[in-house]
Amino acid sequence: MATCANVSKTPHSTRKGQAVVVKAAAPGDTPSDKASTPTLFPPVETALKDPNGLLAMGGDLSLERLLDAYRHGIYPWFNPGEPILWWSPDPRMVLAPDEIRVTRSLAKRIRNGGFEVRVDTVFADVMRACAAPRPPVGRASGGVLLAGAAPRPPAGRVSGGGLPAGAAPRDDMAGTWISPDMVAAYSRLHQAGYAHSVETWHNGELVGGLYGVAIGRMFYGESMFSRMPDASKVALVRLAQQLRQWGFGLIDCQMETRHLASLGARSVPRSVFTAQLADLVNLAHQPGPWTFDAPD
Repeated sequence: MATCANVSKTPHSTRKGQAVVVKAAAPGDTPSDKASTPTLFPPVETALKDPNGLLAMGGDLSLERLLDAYRHGIYPWFNPGEPILWWSPDPRMVLAPDEIRVTRSLAKRIRNGGFEVRVDTVFADVMRACAAPRPPVGRASGGVLLAGAAPRPPAGRVSGGGLPAGAAPRDDMAGTWISPDMVAAYSRLHQAGYAHSVETWHNGELVGGLYGVAIGRMFYGESMFSRMPDASKVALVRLAQQLRQWGFGLIDCQMETRHLASLGARSVPRSVFTAQLADLVNLAHQPGPWTFDAPD
């Protein structure tokens, strides 16, 4: 991939068809959960249209850079061993916690399936489960909360949801983009109170769940997995119930998928999404580790 020249920590331009190169954070940089300027990234409006949303490459997975990225509607997605790629697709798939759609069959499954949903008890295990190959378990197997389109799409981020053109879902797709470096970086976010796991348990075993990042009253979904039918949906419904009680405005689902649309998610222009998150990330932060206190 062609790139333009290295830019400073406040890049504000890119050439057509090229991704900006960003540098690693300087020693001593500290994270903040507040929207700030200047940002470590170019404006999201300069992201490429093909591939949709590719904004920048390089940098690092430090706390500061990850928080800055999410505050501005940007997320990392790249193949292990390759440069870090940063994305902000247009349009953006979002789910309002009070708009989640629960079918009668899913409601029955939640009531009678014998599931227990916990939060923030085995964060790294959830990430590793999202990365692992999964055997088919029906329509709800595998799956991710989001999707994207990379020049060479990392396997697994699109499993069970929207796929790049010409691709087909496979129930055994692993989230190979969730490398050990990604697990370590998001575990640091978890330890700092920003990243969270929602876990579905059955007979004492972890059978599904999801993880994501929360800043202010905004939740950014990353990936989800199921080892039993509907186990990841059970986790998502429980998360939405809790986020609604805490006054969260949106769950970011990244790219549009039929699966998420069936649960009530909708596609909005990136400009609308970034305007909404600019307000939400500056609301009072709900620090981790979380505990559920909303009625299920």
